[in-house]
Amino acid sequence: MVAGTAVRRRPEQGFTPGDAVEDHLEEAAKRHPERKQEGCSEQVAQDVKQSMAPPSPPADAHPLIIDAYLQILLEQSASDLILTAGAPPTMRKDGALVPIAPDPLRPDQIEQMAKEVSSPERWARFQAQGDLDFSLNWKGLARFRINTFKQRGSVGMALRLIPYQIPNFDQLGVPAVVRGLTRLAQGLILVTGPTGSGKSSTLAAMVNDIVAVRPCHVITIEDPIEYVYRHQRGIVEQREVGADVPSFADALRAALRQTPDVLLVGEMRDLETISAAITIAETGHLVLATLHTNDTTQAVDRMVDVFPGDQQQQVR
Repeated sequence: MVAGTAVRRRPEQGFTPGDAVEDHLEEAAKRHPERKQEGCSEQVAQDVKQSMAPPSPPADAHPLIIDAYLQILLEQSASDLILTAGAPPTMRKDGALVPIAPDPLRPDQIEQMAKEVSSPERWARFQAQGDLDFSLNWKGLARFRINTFKQRGSVGMALRLIPYQIPNFDQLGVPAVVRGLTRLAQGLILVTGPTGSGKSSTLAAMVNDIVAVRPCHVITIEDPIEYVYRHQRGIVEQREVGADVPSFADALRAALRQTPDVLLVGEMRDLETISAAITIAETGHLVLATLHTNDTTQAVDRMVDVFPGDQQQQVR
């Protein structure tokens, strides 16, 4: 089992929240020349100022506002963006929370931004469920994993940056022994760690290493799809829970009919998924998966604990 690790960068100095948003207005307007004929520059400036103003009567948020926030996230090498009513838009950089605008957001502004990055189908699913996970390709620069949720009757959002470039083992600082694990033909490899510790990045590096050197068939089951792989010596197929298949368990049941050599399970959450992953690993396949635990000992205990008491000794 491999504990996840995260890439850390040194914080940059001289970041000023208000100036950062203003600096991106002109550039954002240039990316939407069609709006210039509509008096865009004045409207954009007005809308962004409204987004940083104290609560006032509802007004539509402009799509360039969230673009400016995401651009700041990239430039500051931050990992997350948090949007919640009554608080300023805030990024997570090197583990610390840093506001990127001085004033709080209104509920209607966050709801409008959530609609702008969601398809009509996803928005309908969010309205029905109250929680939604999906990924977003943003301007060919990066992908974001987005969680939209409801809190105190209003919409909130948490966005995590997923670079297009899949990190390699050296960039992640992963021990050399991990490369040897990717050469295994069968078995179960767990990448464990708390939220934000680098589990997804470590799994992505492992899959990318496998398809670079082995002529094999890889199937990933993710919620949502984060890193996008390209076919190399190996072929990679990526299935997203909720979009391509109803659940992890359903995807695993179908997987053996798709002749995989390697399976990636984004997260093992329940008895059915864990049981299926173990069975697939025992039948001659290599399974890579993550668990939200602090260490490998807890990972084994958590896997065993999901089974009924009369089966736990056998699982061990």
